[in-house]
Amino acid sequence: MSKRIGLLTSGGDCAGLNAIIRAVVRRAEGYGWQVVGIREGTAGLLDRPVRAEEMSSGIFDGTILRMGGTILGTTNKNDPFAYPDGAGGTIDRSDDVVAGYRELKLDALIGIGGDGSMGILRKLAKKGGWNFVGIPKTIDNDVGSTEISIGHASAVNVAVNALDHLQPTAASHNRVMVLEVMGRDAGHIALSSGIAGGADVILIPEIPYRIEAVARHIERVRQGGRNFALVVVAEAVLTESGEPVRQRHASGGTSYGGIGHYIGDRIAATTESEVRVTVLGHVQRGGMPVSRDRLMASVFGVHAVDLIAQGSFDRMVAWQHRQAVDVPLEQAIEHFKAVEPDGALVRTARGLGISFGDG
Repeated sequence: MSKRIGLLTSGGDCAGLNAIIRAVVRRAEGYGWQVVGIREGTAGLLDRPVRAEEMSSGIFDGTILRMGGTILGTTNKNDPFAYPDGAGGTIDRSDDVVAGYRELKLDALIGIGGDGSMGILRKLAKKGGWNFVGIPKTIDNDVGSTEISIGHASAVNVAVNALDHLQPTAASHNRVMVLEVMGRDAGHIALSSGIAGGADVILIPEIPYRIEAVARHIERVRQGGRNFALVVVAEAVLTESGEPVRQRHASGGTSYGGIGHYIGDRIAATTESEVRVTVLGHVQRGGMPVSRDRLMASVFGVHAVDLIAQGSFDRMVAWQHRQAVDVPLEQAIEHFKAVEPDGALVRTARGLGISFGDG
């Protein structure tokens, strides 16, 4: 029986989303099904007429795998259950989203998002009686029950490239280079890029630090004969007094940003080193996806469509033990995956002589 499958991307963008879209459309066509791409996540379902279009593999030439961002657009604001009313309050517009889904006459929906987006989509699916399958994507790699989320590998690659560029100028000028990376409340990007990029210090929110310990390690590096040091800081690292560093936007919202400059100032004051700070920001989200993200995006997209064919819903595609599996969606979004302070990568970093500022 022919089916109409809805497809949307939600939350922050990342590299690899278009590869998922391509995989879903191609696999669905193999079943003889139609895919309907929904514009800008749930925002497209709120508009009237609904902003959506039928998709076919004919629109995908060889460039789609290489494209960053998402051709469907996305949104990471305005929860339909608490939608801004324009007067400083909120209203529940979830019924409007459910009506938009029904207007498209869909048999199932595939949602590509992080834990927050998938939590909202699951709630909408329960309310509307949708057949829903989730695909994890986030540069933070903090979605539970999966070892891999789409976008993380590309974000790490951007950070490693930044360290590769910072190292020669650090050595040329006898400087300490501080690199602030994204990751929301988890330190996965900082940890992986710090190891791969040859950092001397990695600061992550999961391991408390002391500036004195960071300074001592930098001094040991200098005493060892090296005239520079590289420090990677995750954006969610707190100040020494335990406060997050956040930026306020003109819209009234806030986001992490600025801890790199705080750490840089403290290192300069404590070690009398010449310090420079680089904040990567959204550079980590854009750009061409690396091969790992393209590969896993293809695996996840195909598996999601196969779940619909099996009649298996309220599930999330995941990667465990070198194979694609699916897990209960509720389980995945309820278990935030932070860095394990005694995990393999932390032990590896310590074995390489990298400091976490705690010793």
